[in-house]
Amino acid sequence: MPISISMIMLSSQLVMPVADGVPKFDIARSCKLDVAATAGLSVDQSTKSCINDERGARQKLVAQWSKFPAASRASCVSQESIGGTPSYVSLLTCLQMGQWAR
Repeated sequence: MPISISMIMLSSQLVMPVADGVPKFDIARSCKLDVAATAGLSVDQSTKSCINDERGARQKLVAQWSKFPAASRASCVSQESIGGTPSYVSLLTCLQMGQWAR
């Protein structure tokens, strides 16, 4: 039974992409938005602290990325892209929690 081109095109849209590498987030923007939503520390102090935390989390993700299951990576990355501001700290936490749950 021959497969039509339209069936191939339709089925190719159903494939869920797997996160092959650590995603790129605009941490400066994310941190500014997060700081704007909080009170307490000065804006400069909070933003610098946030950026340092995000950079540290990204470095850990780069070093450990391949150790996390592909399904966990895809799931956590998709959660980070839903609304709000994406965060490497949050992404790392999601992946680590997935490991603890196993």
